[in-house]
Amino acid sequence: MMNEITLNSHNKSLIRKKIFWNIFLIVLLLVGIILSSKIIDINSSNLLNGIPRLGDYVSQILPTLEPNNLFLGSKDQGSIAYWYFNLPKYIKLLFETFNMALFATMVGSTLGLFFSFLAAKNISPNSLIFFTIRRILEFFRGVPEIIFAILFVWILGIGPLAGIIAMTIHTTGSLGKLFSEVHENSDNKPIEALKASGGNWISEMRFGLLPQVIPNLISYALLRFEINIRASTILGFVGAGGIGQELYLVINFNYYEEVSAIILLIILTVISIDLFSGYLRKYIIGVEND
Repeated sequence: MMNEITLNSHNKSLIRKKIFWNIFLIVLLLVGIILSSKIIDINSSNLLNGIPRLGDYVSQILPTLEPNNLFLGSKDQGSIAYWYFNLPKYIKLLFETFNMALFATMVGSTLGLFFSFLAAKNISPNSLIFFTIRRILEFFRGVPEIIFAILFVWILGIGPLAGIIAMTIHTTGSLGKLFSEVHENSDNKPIEALKASGGNWISEMRFGLLPQVIPNLISYALLRFEINIRASTILGFVGAGGIGQELYLVINFNYYEEVSAIILLIILTVISIDLFSGYLRKYIIGVEND
């Protein structure tokens, strides 16, 4: 009986503590939001006044489609073909954007994998290499892609090369960190068995570590490819090539219907790639679990 009373008292105490900490965290969050809004000078009246202007801009960029002319030629106003009169150019730029993201992901994944072996605490050759590589990866992923893109546009000039280099550097840092964490969470027994049998460091990584982690590495690389597709669009705004550069130009020149045409293409492309990449990730993880 006494044990039950003690247990109930203990449970009530835990519940009270949990409630207290939940309330404390909520209050802390609200205080943080209020202080942040004061520091960055968020004006609620400006926000409320700006919402209708957003609707005005959206209405401006929407195409004027007429039901009777919908499927007529590119010279007939109100048709889809008239709205997308520049479609071949957009497709070419989308393909350029896709290739930028793909190339950056492939090269960044390869470099990230190389650095990850040196940045994982359980397999790094020594503490100095571990510390140095970790700091390099932190720098690569800590600086936003757009900063690297601005720098390389200034060095190399306007074009996709600057965007590819910027995304490759950031991908190397991000995936190098993620891959190293995957290595650290792997089972060390196969590696130790190979070491005991006289295997060198390379054979330990090749036969002891990689078979365990390859599905997760591929999954992370696919996820990063999705991120790079979106990033390559943004980088175009600073002159780093792709469809984003064309979008920046039509926004500046107020070609409203072209703005909506490009935005719709970007949205459809990103959704398609995300769905396909998500399917591949699920398939790879499913194979791993089987």
